[in-house]
Amino acid sequence: MRERSAVPIETGDEVAVPAPRRPCPWRSDAHARVLGSPAAVDAFQAIVLGIVQGLTEFLPISSTAHLRIVPAFMGWEDPGAAFTAVTQLGTLAAVLLYFRADLWRIARVWSASLRRPELRSELDARMGWYIILGTIPIGVCGLVFADQIESGARDLYVIGTTLIVLGLVLLVAERVARRDRAIEDITRRDGILIGLAQACALVPGVSRSGATLTAGLLLGFDRASAARYSFLLSVPAVVISGVFELRKIGDEGGAGAGPTILATLAAFVVGYASIAFLLRWLTRHSTAIFVAYRVALGMLVLALAGSGVIT
Repeated sequence: MRERSAVPIETGDEVAVPAPRRPCPWRSDAHARVLGSPAAVDAFQAIVLGIVQGLTEFLPISSTAHLRIVPAFMGWEDPGAAFTAVTQLGTLAAVLLYFRADLWRIARVWSASLRRPELRSELDARMGWYIILGTIPIGVCGLVFADQIESGARDLYVIGTTLIVLGLVLLVAERVARRDRAIEDITRRDGILIGLAQACALVPGVSRSGATLTAGLLLGFDRASAARYSFLLSVPAVVISGVFELRKIGDEGGAGAGPTILATLAAFVVGYASIAFLLRWLTRHSTAIFVAYRVALGMLVLALAGSGVIT
């Protein structure tokens, strides 16, 4: 991150020279000087960010926020929205592998139901339609608000605030949820409402899994069922986002193709383990630990950003 030049500023009878911006205390100069560009991502950074993506994509704590916060804490440049979207393809591959049987069955029964009306009442055929309907809101909003998502929405004040707000909403959902519905009870209305919640995750800090899990709980689903549907619903959304942003990889000021591929591979390996962990956790525990983490991290980000320690 380049220092601002100390340009003299006239203030009445004297000339004040602004002090250069203090570097982040966690910054590594070796990592800052990579490929001769202050915005480049080197191999070490790529591996770290890939691990972060894999750890946080499926937990309700916002992977997009962490891919913005971690570089800020370390004194690295923001890798950009394109890097974030493409590395999500690694966690998408983890979903495809983990839920391969479910996804194949849904695709097979749904496609068969197009020709055979008697299959349209089957759960897998309905799930196919619900996933399609639930993906429309995030697709439309992603196109309409593309510029805002890539620029202003990545502001640390926005991220800190949304971490806290969604954390508190998740806490309310935990307190009022009936949790007496299984995934077999899902309806078209549920699919649309959870899809609308997923669209909110276009704002960094909201968390796609956090928003959809919260919506599922408010609709009465048990935690494991809400999380399972959240994973299945993520597939088309992540594919659309990742493929759309692939064209920007290697652009000036962003991450290169090599580091992005490395980060995506790391995200795949860690993401697979994260899926298994979350499903086991939610069968025995509440989401309270994630609520506490979101609120604490959001407050820390706001405090550090407000004091100028991170930018």
